[in-house]
Amino acid sequence: MTNWKPDLQNGSDGPIYVAIADALSEDIAEGRLARGQRLPTHRALAQTIGVTVGTVSRAYAEAERRGLVIGEVGRGTFVRQEGAEDEWYRAGFGDGVELVDLGRNFPVGLPDHEDDLVARSLRELASRPNLSEWLRYPDRSGTCRQRAGGVAWVERTGLEASRDRVIVSSGVQHGLTVIFSTLTRPGDLVLADSVTYPGMKALAQMLHLRLRGLPMDEDGLRPEAFERACETELVRALYCIPTIQNPTTYVMSQARRREIARIAEKHGILVVEDDSHAMMASEPPLPIAAHAPHTTCYLAGTSKCLAPGLRVGYILAPEPLVQRLETGIRATTWMAAPLMAELTADWILDGTADMLLARRREETVRRRCMADSILVGLKYDSHPEGPHMWLHLPEPWRSSDFVAQARQRGILITGAEAFAVGREAIPHAVRLALGPPRSGQELERALRTMAEILEGQTDPCLSCP
Repeated sequence: MTNWKPDLQNGSDGPIYVAIADALSEDIAEGRLARGQRLPTHRALAQTIGVTVGTVSRAYAEAERRGLVIGEVGRGTFVRQEGAEDEWYRAGFGDGVELVDLGRNFPVGLPDHEDDLVARSLRELASRPNLSEWLRYPDRSGTCRQRAGGVAWVERTGLEASRDRVIVSSGVQHGLTVIFSTLTRPGDLVLADSVTYPGMKALAQMLHLRLRGLPMDEDGLRPEAFERACETELVRALYCIPTIQNPTTYVMSQARRREIARIAEKHGILVVEDDSHAMMASEPPLPIAAHAPHTTCYLAGTSKCLAPGLRVGYILAPEPLVQRLETGIRATTWMAAPLMAELTADWILDGTADMLLARRREETVRRRCMADSILVGLKYDSHPEGPHMWLHLPEPWRSSDFVAQARQRGILITGAEAFAVGREAIPHAVRLALGPPRSGQELERALRTMAEILEGQTDPCLSCP
């Protein structure tokens, strides 16, 4: 174990835990800390620099969120190995303690059925003539059949679409990258919910966009705050997730959607509508794009509802933007992988996707009902068919402390810090993803363990290492 001591002399005026994480990042970059090196325990570092154990816990949690370190139960905290596989993440870690993943948000698996389904679909693809066509560059972003699949997928939410306006991307994250890299410039102001999808935060940082959070209520982002920002500043775009929002699970009302659309059209603001989770709802609401078709780029994907490995998404764009966005596709990946795009189109057009969705909804509802029965007395937000929950932590818990305690018990969850936009007050909440556990029994054990932590631990720092 190293006797590492962070240099906090040149730190910012922000929270001390952020300064510790910044110092850790700098020392790794400068080679003063080696990859794989073990860091001091929470208690040892707290004594060395004269802070509380809770502050060090938050600092290590922040460093782990940035991908700088890995915590292993029973062993300690280590500088992450560059390029190494996170075996602990996938299979468990530390002295035989099995890790239950409630952190990554993807649909519940149906392994007994999906192996046969994939095999049959691949055999059907292999039986078609001219297979080599899928090994060549397409003329556009997606063949006619692949874009037809996108049209059918998008229209499930009530939108009107056409193949000329649908662009096939390598997932929604790639679609976001194409839209913002093509239609914005470094320094542009982009608005979002005050807590939002971490992938958008990472993208804004990479593209040097100014991402600012808007106040929210139980119906989503507040229109008066949106309009006030549009009237007082040069706003380029609004990013929003109006259906089963990530992480809060809210579903924006139609009245709120119409108001957001009206403000965007009035001020000429680009709306980027991420509807990744909408297909999980058996009756998805009409998107904002239906109310503002000329100013909205609408994204629908397959990773959050069918399978993350498909890596296929669809952008429904206003006609004047299609050519520019197709240029953006070519400038990034040139095209979505044709074989996966073809397989996805087949599943959408032949009904396989609907069958998978129905089965995933059924299991997701079952898991959420289980969570309802276990988390009795705790405050949380959820959607009846949503793949995640937003758990509000009771006093005296903070998000980072609870994430650390859950990890000590072998449970991976995502704290509010990962979703918070800007430096506003961070909610004392965590997101629980219901899909990753391999069985209902595994999920039940994890949920009961978390309930025990919240009910039985009066001081979050008492069991910190």
